[in-house]
Amino acid sequence: MTKFAYRFDLVFLDEAILFLDTLQPKTRAKIIYNLWKARVLIDPILFKKVSAEVWEFRTDFANQCIRLLAFWDKRKSKLALVVITHGFIKKTAKLPMSELNKTIQMMSKYFNHENN
Repeated sequence: MTKFAYRFDLVFLDEAILFLDTLQPKTRAKIIYNLWKARVLIDPILFKKVSAEVWEFRTDFANQCIRLLAFWDKRKSKLALVVITHGFIKKTAKLPMSELNKTIQMMSKYFNHENN
């Protein structure tokens, strides 16, 4: 039996869960599979840094480019946490700045709430 060593744990903020709930079951299953795979393998196609603090989980499935944005929280757990803030279906080649800013705002709120 093969044992996998996870590189990080995942936390989903409410908005990420709501986004996943809007997707078709097969699409959602593919995203969950890719999240699991990214936790085990270093694969910049599935999980990559898009700014100084923001990372992106990528899933291309059924002619859709689905993105989940996230950030790292290395303060508590034995494994670092990757906090998934929200998701969207990408329609352009570049990451929309509004989505990046949204993640940064959610990250700030997350850490302010955690510190209080």
